[in-house]
Amino acid sequence: MAKIFSKKDMINLQNILRKSKKTITTAESCTGGLVASMITKISGSSDIFNGSIVTYSNAIKNQELGVLNQTLESFGAVSKEVVSEMLDGVLKKFQADFAIAISGVAGPNGGTKSKPVGSVVIGIASKNKFKKIKIFHLKGSRISIQKQSAKISLKKILKFVSKTIDN
Repeated sequence: MAKIFSKKDMINLQNILRKSKKTITTAESCTGGLVASMITKISGSSDIFNGSIVTYSNAIKNQELGVLNQTLESFGAVSKEVVSEMLDGVLKKFQADFAIAISGVAGPNGGTKSKPVGSVVIGIASKNKFKKIKIFHLKGSRISIQKQSAKISLKKILKFVSKTIDN
């Protein structure tokens, strides 16, 4: 899994953000703060990371990020629509330049026919309204799905930040 996103990649991401005085934040559901934990494992990450939020329940997604109850009811928590609203909410809440949002079914319980275990929606965004959201179908144990989700999200934001910021 290190091949997805390594410590070297994390240092690279943070250096790019630091050099351009940009910040990143996260809104996490099924990963339970794993992305934030991975970011803060690197000393000096406070330069580029003000904070994040774990919005595990729908009520907290609504209360803390402004995800509309209508969106949650119409599409379910594991949807592009909800992740889009999570991105908007977390960018505003933490006044960050870039954001990651993740919602999914890590298992082993909670899967349905339309959203089986391993269904994860990962979104990245910038405060200038760029947004990219994709649904993944991951395999493995709960912790494996969580780790894959976290690393995929970081890989995607690194790729985006690298293209967006003039190094």
